[in-house]
Amino acid sequence: MVRCKSDSRLSSINTKVILTQTDTTVGFVSQNHSKLARIKSRPHTKAFIKIYDSLYSLQTRIPQNKKNLLRRSKKTTFVVKNRAFRIDKNYKNSQILRDLKWHYSTSANEMGKKFNREYCVDKTDIIIEDKNGLNELSASKLLKINSYKIRSLR
Repeated sequence: MVRCKSDSRLSSINTKVILTQTDTTVGFVSQNHSKLARIKSRPHTKAFIKIYDSLYSLQTRIPQNKKNLLRRSKKTTFVVKNRAFRIDKNYKNSQILRDLKWHYSTSANEMGKKFNREYCVDKTDIIIEDKNGLNELSASKLLKINSYKIRSLR
């Protein structure tokens, strides 16, 4: 089910903030970095995780010996050269999200607090929800990789 606040709901989808169940937890999703930063009340200099629909869409050079790890990983965020990203082709439960090749993602909550549905509904433009609803689950694993080693950050 998709709920939208505006009348022209799909005219500029890349500027909208979407509340949806991600593969790990409930999240705010958008291609607009500044809107997400404003909602989360965090500095514009702090980066968000970027979610890609495939390894092909990722325009960062990945060490050749780590590409299989990226392709096969589930619920894992990688940091390469201080850029955090995740490849997730499975959770796209809506045509709106399938059309996006990439987007920024962050957990749907106030800074340092737990998921609050009323707060999140008030802050988003579009809500995508399936029959299971929106559930706060565990965060993704966070791995820092380079050509030589893999280090777990979370």
